[in-house]
Amino acid sequence: MMDWVKEMNGAITVCDENFIIVDMNDRSIEEFKKYGGKELIGQNLLECHNPQSKAMLKELMKTGNSHSYQRTKSDGRVKVIHQTPWREKGKIKGLVEISFYLE
Repeated sequence: MMDWVKEMNGAITVCDENFIIVDMNDRSIEEFKKYGGKELIGQNLLECHNPQSKAMLKELMKTGNSHSYQRTKSDGRVKVIHQTPWREKGKIKGLVEISFYLE
């Protein structure tokens, strides 16, 4: 991962076309620490999601569409999540999830 992404003030998680997590920046590793943190690299992203979320991720991979939503956390902070495909030479190669808190 490029240096500017490593310490960005937002979590970035990247998976390949088989939903295998291939990269995480520092914030992502910290946010998912209770699930294994950096040890999640090499694991299947779908295993961490409920059936509805799995279906959405599969649809994004198939269609190339993006999906954004927000959540209000228990501490009242609002978190924005954006999921979008990444491509090489026009072909979908996986998904990127970027999440951050509105300050």
